[in-house]
Amino acid sequence: MVRASLLEHFSALDDPRQSWKVVYPLPEVLLLVLCATLGGAEDFVEVVRWGRTKLEFLRRFLPFAHGVPSHDTLCDVISALDPDLFRTAFTTWVEDLREAEPDIVAIDGKTSRRSHDRAKGRSPLHLVSAWASRQRLVLGQQATSEKSNETTALPLLLERLELTGALVTIDAMGATAKIAQSVLDRGADYLLALKSNQGHLYEEAELYFAQVQDLACFESTDADHGRIETRRHVVSDDVAWLRADRAAPGEPRFPGLKAIARVEARVEGAGRTTLARRYYLCSTVLDAQTFARAVRAHWGVEKPTALGA
Repeated sequence: MVRASLLEHFSALDDPRQSWKVVYPLPEVLLLVLCATLGGAEDFVEVVRWGRTKLEFLRRFLPFAHGVPSHDTLCDVISALDPDLFRTAFTTWVEDLREAEPDIVAIDGKTSRRSHDRAKGRSPLHLVSAWASRQRLVLGQQATSEKSNETTALPLLLERLELTGALVTIDAMGATAKIAQSVLDRGADYLLALKSNQGHLYEEAELYFAQVQDLACFESTDADHGRIETRRHVVSDDVAWLRADRAAPGEPRFPGLKAIARVEARVEGAGRTTLARRYYLCSTVLDAQTFARAVRAHWGVEKPTALGA
């Protein structure tokens, strides 16, 4: 299969500047920003710093006759581009990089560093990101001005992603029947974390696993910084009680629910031991080891290298 180059994916973007004023062509600006972002730059100041040290590399692809533009120029040019068209171009480019094999796609929200400006009354930028764990790629991002709006941004992000065959992991913000259905509609399965403030559903899961003792368990241990963490993972396909009258009135009914799972983490260090448990809903029956791998893969979304939306 012949894949389009990075710049070919962005060729649909129009340069909003007057042509006779252009010193730094749009393809050069895009190549610089995209490469620097993939190299770890998180704002335009860091992009310029990266570009100046990698100018010889950049000139292997484009002339960069005037060197690297200033961070103000980069900000003005990128801000003037059609954001929806840019997002679509970026998403299609990333999708073209993905391999065909199904992946674990972790979705989580984070606050973009140095995105707020109190003097101008600008609140921090919150991003909901989709992270393909095996390829270590950010598949897409959706911005929201408030962290509380992540549940609104999440369906918009899901609509743009090709998720067929993937297992989509989402933290507690996505533990709603609507989000579960959105994942299923994209041809994927979901693994949704429950939160203690989700009322009866969380309490029922807690009670269920306290009573059931004969489930297959996968255990893993990590030692780091003087701490030893032991995690025990169990999965049950007994979910009929979640659809029966035993469930509290008004509780969401999750479409396609096939399994419920728990991870128990025991941390020993500094002379004390702590114990934490998390519960999950899943639309496919996983064995305990696969469940453990999916939970661990979700951690990767917290430190992705990606271009902000």
